[in-house]
Amino acid sequence: MSQEPHSPRLEIEYCTRCRWLPRATWMAQELLTTFEAELGEVALVPSAGGVFEVRVDGEVVWSRKSDAAFTDAADIKRLVRDRVAPDRPLGHSERSTD
Repeated sequence: MSQEPHSPRLEIEYCTRCRWLPRATWMAQELLTTFEAELGEVALVPSAGGVFEVRVDGEVVWSRKSDAAFTDAADIKRLVRDRVAPDRPLGHSERSTD
């Protein structure tokens, strides 16, 4: 029996009290559009306490707790890309590090 290649699970945990569902769904849409072939699943996880975290296979990729402010979608796309498709260019979302 051959095993299927692993398709990562991406989770976005968000605070319902902060009303961050629209932000979470927008981010999910951005990540699904960018990584439609690389992701196996995207889940929105309602929570409380001001949390907003993006995880790939349970590993925190980005957390508002450690950043204290929201970052833009391009930054989160780069962080997700580094885990699900490290050799894949992101086009206009890619910033020069020079």
